[in-house]
Amino acid sequence: MNLADKINQPVFHHVGNVADSLSRPCYVVGGYVRDIFLHRHSKDIDFVTVGSGIEVAEAVAATLGKGCQAHVFRNFGTAQVKRHDLELEFVGARRESYSRDSRKPIVEDGTLDDDLSRRDFTINAMAICVNADEFGELIDPFDGLADLDDQLIRTPLDPDVTFSDDPLRMMRAIRFATQLGFSIVPETFDAIARNADRIGIISRERIADELMKIMASPMPSIGWELLAKCGLLIHILPELYAMRGVETVNGRGHKDNFYHTLQVVDNVARKSKNVWLRWAALFHDIAKPVTKRWDAKLGWTFHNHNFIGARMIPRIFRDMRLPMNEKMKYVQKMVELHMRPIALVEDVVTDSAVRRMIFDAADDIDDLMTLCEADITSKNEAKVKRFLDNFALVRRKMTELEERDRIRCFQPPVSGEEIMEIFGLRPCREVGTIKEAIKNAILDGVIPNERAAALELMHDEARRLGLSPVSDTL
Repeated sequence: MNLADKINQPVFHHVGNVADSLSRPCYVVGGYVRDIFLHRHSKDIDFVTVGSGIEVAEAVAATLGKGCQAHVFRNFGTAQVKRHDLELEFVGARRESYSRDSRKPIVEDGTLDDDLSRRDFTINAMAICVNADEFGELIDPFDGLADLDDQLIRTPLDPDVTFSDDPLRMMRAIRFATQLGFSIVPETFDAIARNADRIGIISRERIADELMKIMASPMPSIGWELLAKCGLLIHILPELYAMRGVETVNGRGHKDNFYHTLQVVDNVARKSKNVWLRWAALFHDIAKPVTKRWDAKLGWTFHNHNFIGARMIPRIFRDMRLPMNEKMKYVQKMVELHMRPIALVEDVVTDSAVRRMIFDAADDIDDLMTLCEADITSKNEAKVKRFLDNFALVRRKMTELEERDRIRCFQPPVSGEEIMEIFGLRPCREVGTIKEAIKNAILDGVIPNERAAALELMHDEARRLGLSPVSDTL
């Protein structure tokens, strides 16, 4: 098949001409070729040359003009050339062999067939020639194009060897299935199951990178369900794996919290591209397995699972090598607060409760509402409608109270420093008591969020504590 029109761009002709000047066969390979057929845009282009890829990269950089140079990684035999928004990667064709306890290969020079056969999946094992005489010719030794048409993921060679050699490819198989909506062929999926324990030799950082791509996909549940079915999930995130299944006592069961969680994640994904909100959805019920109790009167209970789940988040993030920064704190806050809107709609929606929820969630209140609306997964349509209608009422109250009371960006009208100055105090419990009384009075609607009212309450509370002002400046 000739794809000259698909790669009829200056960059491919330029690389091909340079390769011809060095008498080097040269091909664009991998993801860029795959994405041509999937009609997906890609800025990263990988080239394989028979011979030194570094030599071709340096020659390409030298002909692209002032300021362009090749960044060489000799330990890996690769070089990178950046030109405007394009990133060109060059490597020499190679063959690889692995030892059982490492994913670092022994690399030797090889042919194009050697290079394509070492790749992870047939859809990534295609190449297009950029040399002038064969420009646009497709090399597809493993029928990757047919697998693209059939939306299948399979390995070019024996999948047990492929996954044992580089266990990260098991994660990549599931990631591609999730991103593209493809199916993993049975023999490839079965090999993942047989080799699942090999994932232990892969760094947590590399695994986290694949999980982030799964979470950014249109339907993240595809990936998490596949991870559970093939046996990888128990090694990667045992806390999530523990949520699977239904326990029954006296004929009373509870919903499968794993599949409920996946539905919540997909519900959030339909509403938001915020990947950290999707992580919050994944973890919102993470403590249910450890809080699950049977009560003869109440049935199955999961008391305080939101608070206990929030305490679990830092350890989970640390174990998974997810960022231990404001992203983790955001997820932790969403997990802790996710029951608050539900508690509101199950009771009378009071102004005070809504104010406190806005105060605690602050700028993340809209995300919290999105998460809680996504958490309604009942098959009872009347129940779902009732909850969503009540959530709409909560949102209206939020808008009204925010416009009137400015709670989201709440700052105390009287600061602790001012309280200390007025009453001649050093930092002490009484200062905190007065500040807390002012905050609670505002959130409960006892006083407006205004300075004059706060000062009056401050003096009332101080008198109750036996304090007298030493300054009337405020």
